[in-house]
Amino acid sequence: MIVCKFGGSSLADAPQILKCLDIVRSNPDRRFVVPSAPGKRTGDDIKITDHLYACHDAALAGRDVAAAFAPIAARFDGIIDGLGLDLCLKKDYEQIIARMAGESAPDYAASRGEYLNGRIIAAALDWPLVDACEVVRFDDEGRLQSEETQALCNAALGGVERAVVTAFYGATADGCIKTFSRGGADISGAIVARACGAKLYENWTDVSGFLMTDPRVVHEPRGIAVLSYRELRELSYMGATVLHEDAIFPARRAGIPINVRNTNRPDDPGTLIVAEVPAGVQRRPVTGIAGRKGYTVFTLEKEMMNNETGFGRKVLGVVESLGLPFEHMPTGIDTLSLVVAGDKLRDGLETKLVEALREAVHPDSIEVLRNLALVATVGQGMGNTPGMSGRLFSSLGRASINVRMIAQGSSELNIIVGVDDIDYAPAIDAIYKEFSKD
Repeated sequence: MIVCKFGGSSLADAPQILKCLDIVRSNPDRRFVVPSAPGKRTGDDIKITDHLYACHDAALAGRDVAAAFAPIAARFDGIIDGLGLDLCLKKDYEQIIARMAGESAPDYAASRGEYLNGRIIAAALDWPLVDACEVVRFDDEGRLQSEETQALCNAALGGVERAVVTAFYGATADGCIKTFSRGGADISGAIVARACGAKLYENWTDVSGFLMTDPRVVHEPRGIAVLSYRELRELSYMGATVLHEDAIFPARRAGIPINVRNTNRPDDPGTLIVAEVPAGVQRRPVTGIAGRKGYTVFTLEKEMMNNETGFGRKVLGVVESLGLPFEHMPTGIDTLSLVVAGDKLRDGLETKLVEALREAVHPDSIEVLRNLALVATVGQGMGNTPGMSGRLFSSLGRASINVRMIAQGSSELNIIVGVDDIDYAPAIDAIYKEFSKD
């Protein structure tokens, strides 16, 4: 059994949806389909989900929701006509408009793109539709309830031969709609795959799997044929956005491989994501390079810090008290650094953090370094390959890039370097050139 999730770009209009239908019908093992809302048809188009958020804003402002919804209805009606379906969604539109007019939370509005597209895909395949609000459970704070969701999915899908399951949202026990974060339809597909006991979870998008690095930085980087869950987690966290980083967890728990495929090039094998890369599969020591810009580093210096019991706990207590997550905490004998995403430091939090740290641990000095980029070089084979660090830093040295910070986990799965934001693209390019030739 194969579960197929199709992204918004794969379902942007009727011709794209026809490609998806052909893919599903070409293999009888593809028995469950999880569709996103229609995405952009062209570069300057608007995604259906963004249209729906605009409808919600119109409702909050007291404007005419029906008028704001009109482009959405026209888009879906155009898809229905293009597919030649005998389907009318007028009553659905009326119900959605009426509820949005009185709904204060944006989640309901955002979820309707997946719901309506699910209805269309189900009609096109002549398969039953399973509404995610019946099988995906959230608590009142919007946290996924994994085990309850698993039980609901098992009950609803266990005896079903084929079905379309709506993506991106679920509901609380009292029926209040909750959505995942943007891109969360990937998580929905993984949940369905786990519930069905699928042998494979296919994630269909507009690229042929993962690339070794960002094609906006490096021209035509090499593709990645096989990727471990751990490598995917590292690359996704550091900015590789082909697949939502949380989508791996339901599939990983069930040991289900994920295959990222290209709807527009269905014969391409894409990237296979597995728990452990099979023995005998030829792999390079470095699997991929990813990164993000815009970090801030707070470096505390204090003599004899290493002899001060509880210093680290006090520092982290300050971070926690301000509700701040931190990315890394490199240390020296008399120094400790906190790496924080710059976008978390709004509303004066940078100043508050510095003041609170001074009061809590009385450092000799605190240096604040802004506009730092983190670049991760990831590969499960790095730890067993001598000279990897030397090659990495030599490549950066040849490119005249100053390394401001280094972090490496004990697993040796990745090496993270901090460079100035302005050196972000040159650093990725230099590292890629060094390791892509392996």
